[in-house]
Amino acid sequence: MTTVKNYLSLIKFSHTIFAMPFAMIGFFLAATPLIKSFFDTELITVEQFSAGDLWVKFGLVVLCMVFARSAAMAFNRYLDRKFDGLNPRTAIREIPAGILKADSVLWFTIICSILFMVCAGLINRLCLYLSPVALLVVLGYSYTKRFTPLCHLVLGLGLSLAPIGAYLAVTGRFDWLPILFSIAVITWVSGFDIIYALQDEEFDRSHRLNSIPVWLGKVKALRFSEFLHLISAASVITAGFIGSFGWLYWVGVVIFAGCLIYQHSIVKPNDLRRVNIAFMTANGIASVVFAAFVIADLFILKF
Repeated sequence: MTTVKNYLSLIKFSHTIFAMPFAMIGFFLAATPLIKSFFDTELITVEQFSAGDLWVKFGLVVLCMVFARSAAMAFNRYLDRKFDGLNPRTAIREIPAGILKADSVLWFTIICSILFMVCAGLINRLCLYLSPVALLVVLGYSYTKRFTPLCHLVLGLGLSLAPIGAYLAVTGRFDWLPILFSIAVITWVSGFDIIYALQDEEFDRSHRLNSIPVWLGKVKALRFSEFLHLISAASVITAGFIGSFGWLYWVGVVIFAGCLIYQHSIVKPNDLRRVNIAFMTANGIASVVFAAFVIADLFILKF
C-alpha cells in the first residue's frame, strides 16, 4: 500500500483533474447522439453499437487517460531527477529523496506506455495508430526544457489531446468542436504552467534550463500567460456558438473565464506566495465545473 501511495505521489495523480474533465467533454460530445438513439430507434447514428459497448469505450478512455498521464509524469520525474535533487523546491520528490529508485520509475513508465497502447487498440484501429504519436508528445515534453522556452506549449499540447482522443474513441473521425476544445486546453494549460514556472526562474536560469519566465522575465511571462488564457476563453466561446449550446454551457464559460481572471489577480511578479492556489485550486475548479456544465447542457438541453 505504501508503494502504491508513493507512485500516486510521484505522478501527482490528483493533477489528473486538469485533463480528464476535457476528455469527458470530448467523449460526451460524441456519445450524446448515440445515447439519445438508444431511446429513439428512428435516429441514424455514425456507428451502431449497444449501450454496453459505449460504456466499455468510456472505461477504456478513462484508462487511456490514466496510463498516458502516469507514463508522462513518471518519465518527467525520471529524466529530471538530477535537477530535482539540486532544486530545494523539488528535492523532496520521490527519486531524489530516495523513496523510489530511478530504474523502477523507468519500468513504471514503460509499463504504463504499453498499457496505454493496449487500451487504445481495444478502442478502435485509428486510436491504436495514433497512440505512438500521443506518447511521443507526452513523453517528449520532458526533453523540451533543455532546448526551448516553448516547453509549456508542448505540455499543453499533450493535455490537449484529451478531448480529441475521447471524441475519436466514439466516432473514429475528427470534428471542429473537439478541436476547439483542444485549442482551449493547450492555451489554458500552457498559460497556467507559465505561472507555475515563475517559482523556478532563478534556478532554471542558473542551470541553463529554458522556460518563458527565463526567456522573458516574470512581468512579460505573466503577460504572455494572460494572452494564452485570452485565446483559451475565446476558444470555448467560439465552441459555444458553433455547437449551439444552451444557457448551462454559458454558465460554465463564465465560471471558467472567472477562474482564469482570478489566478492572474492573485499572482504578481513580486509576490508568488499564492502560485499553488492559482495552479491547483483555480484551475481544478475551472476544468471540473466547466465540464460539468457542458455535459449537463448536452444531456438536459439537447437530449
